[in-house]
Amino acid sequence: MEPFPSLQRVESEPATFLSQRGEIFAVFDERTQDSGNVSYGVEVDGQQYFVKTAGRPDDNTSYLDHTGRVSLLRNAVKLAESSDHRTLPNLHQVVETSWGPMLVYDWAEGELVRSRLERVRSLTVSEVGHLVTEVYDLHRELASLGWIANDFYDGAMIYDFRSRRVHVIDLDSYHMGSFTNSMGRMAGSSRFMAPEEFELGATIDERTTVFTMGRTAAVLMSDNSLEREPFRGSDRQYEVIVRSCAEDPDDRFQTVAEMYAAWVGVQDH
Repeated sequence: MEPFPSLQRVESEPATFLSQRGEIFAVFDERTQDSGNVSYGVEVDGQQYFVKTAGRPDDNTSYLDHTGRVSLLRNAVKLAESSDHRTLPNLHQVVETSWGPMLVYDWAEGELVRSRLERVRSLTVSEVGHLVTEVYDLHRELASLGWIANDFYDGAMIYDFRSRRVHVIDLDSYHMGSFTNSMGRMAGSSRFMAPEEFELGATIDERTTVFTMGRTAAVLMSDNSLEREPFRGSDRQYEVIVRSCAEDPDDRFQTVAEMYAAWVGVQDH
């Protein structure tokens, strides 16, 4: 159900509009992140939503100007419309504003994994393994639809420690189809990035996503390293992660589906 039925455009700034329609209980701006986006937690008729905008049109202090931020939000809409995976907060509607598109998502309950990493690492092996498997399952589906991961890290996961549920957010930079690294060092957290994401002219494809997923387990189930001793999973899980994180893309699993199948196949061993 849409929180703002049949509404497609408003002329006022997002905060003005939202405060007239509901209660803003959280603001995410330059004080909490450096993307240039401005987002809000809003309660409307007893329901909570996460509303994301590209920020002020005259704010060009981030690494992307306003036009670039708008482009990424429109890309996020395409991704949301392509998948209804359980880990993705539902996108209810898009309202055009003087700041560009305003994306109205369900509110995801929980805490950013990035800010609670040690608590996540202290979960039982079964619990953290399930978290990782859910993230892998999402990326298996997205890869099957053609999406290549880009700028995924522990700040893109929200974990609810009570319900043991993970949501994945901020996939605005995901790319439809393989592409060429035109930046050299690409945007992202180096803890999750593949070698080709540092190499100008390198191909970024599904095998890059495989590497990022391997690094996800290394971060959440270990100490960021690929050493065996700190990794909390089984030997066979460890083998899956090491292969996923091979330096040469040809030595990795060639698809996320192949990696996912290997990971799930060793869960109980």
